Amino acid sequence: MAGTGGARAVFPGGRAARHRGRGRCYRPFRRRGEARGGRAGPGRARRMLRSLWSFLKRHKKKCLVLGTFLGVLSMLPTLRDALMHQLNSESLTSLLKNRPANKLEIWEDLKIISFTRSIVAVYSTCMLVVLLRVQLNIIGGYIYLDNAALCKNGTTPLAPPEVQQQYLSSIQHLLGDGLTELITIVKQAVHKVFGSISLKHTLSLLELEQKLKDIRKVVEHKDSDQIASYSPLCHYLMPDEENPLATQACGLTERDIATIKLLNETRDMLESPDFSTVLSTCLNRGFSRLLDNMAEFFRPTEQDLSQNGSVNSLSSVSLPLAKIIPIINGQIHSVCSETPSHFVQDLLMMEQVKDFAANVYEAFSTPQQLEK
Repeated sequence: MAGTGGARAVFPGGRAARHRGRGRCYRPFRRRGEARGGRAGPGRARRMLRSLWSFLKRHKKKCLVLGTFLGVLSMLPTLRDALMHQLNSESLTSLLKNRPANKLEIWEDLKIISFTRSIVAVYSTCMLVVLLRVQLNIIGGYIYLDNAALCKNGTTPLAPPEVQQQYLSSIQHLLGDGLTELITIVKQAVHKVFGSISLKHTLSLLELEQKLKDIRKVVEHKDSDQIASYSPLCHYLMPDEENPLATQACGLTERDIATIKLLNETRDMLESPDFSTVLSTCLNRGFSRLLDNMAEFFRPTEQDLSQNGSVNSLSSVSLPLAKIIPIINGQIHSVCSETPSHFVQDLLMMEQVKDFAANVYEAFSTPQQLEK
C-alpha cells in the first residue's frame, strides 16, 4: 500500500480510470491522524436506503460511521433472507428426518450448501460494510462541497437529494445479481475443496481453517499466476458500466448523468490497490471471527484433559465432517445478526477501514473540486 508521504497521485489509476480518462485527486492511505476532518426484498431495501439517506442529510458528515452501521444493520435481514432462500438447507434437513433412501446424497448436498451460505455470508457482509462506508464518505464529501458552494454563490448542487438516493440504490446489485453470482462461485469452490471428503472424515479446527483458506484462494483467484491490480470481488459490488442507466434507450436526465458520474467515480475507487487491501483485511477478520465462533464446539472434553493435561484444543480435538456441517450451517445467523452485530462493529472499528474512509472523504471534499 502506498506510503503516507509524497505528492498526491491521480485517484486511483485503475483499468477503468485509464479507459474512461477520469481521475480524482487522492492521497493514498494516510494515517487517520493526518486525514482532514472527522467530518427481504428490493422494496424493503429501497425503503431502508431512503431512511439512511435522510439520516445522513440530518447529521451530515459527523455520523458517517454510525450511518454505515445503521445502513448495514438495515440490510442484513435482506441479505440473510436472500442467502437462506437461494441456499435452503432447512428443506434438506427436513428430508433427512424422514430417513429417505437417498440419505447419503442429501447429506452431500447439505455439506456443500451449509459451507457455501456461511462463507458467502462472511464475504457479502464484509463487502456490504466496506462498500457502504465508501459510498457514504463520497456523499459526505459532496455534501460538504455543495454546502461550501451554496454559501458562496448559490450554485446548483453537485449531488442533490434525488441523486444521492439513486446513487445509494446501486448497492442493491450486491444484494441481488451480485450475490447470486457470488454464491455460484463460492459453491464451486466449496465443491472443489470439500466435494471428495467423506462425511466420516475428521477435521480439527486448524485443518478446517486451512480448508477455508483453500476456498478463499479459489474465490479470490489467489491460486492464479496472474496478479490483478484490483480485487476480483469488485465484480459483485457494482453492476458493469454498461448497465443499467447508461443503456437506457431514451435520453438521460441531469439526475441520471450526475448519478452515473458518482457511480463511475466509485468504480474507480473500488479498483484502487488500497481498496483491495482494505477489503482483504476485512475478510481476514471476518473469517477469523467465523472460526472463533466455531472454536467453542472444538473444546476438549474432561476426558481429553485428563488423558493429556497439555492438550491443544486447536489441533487435538477433531470432529467428523457430519458433525461440523450443522455447526457451520448455523453460523449465518451469527454473521448476519441485526442486534447486536459484533461482526459489523469489528469491521467498522478496524484502523485500516477508518483510515481508508477518511482518505475517501478527503478526496471528495477538497475545495479544488468546486472549480471542476
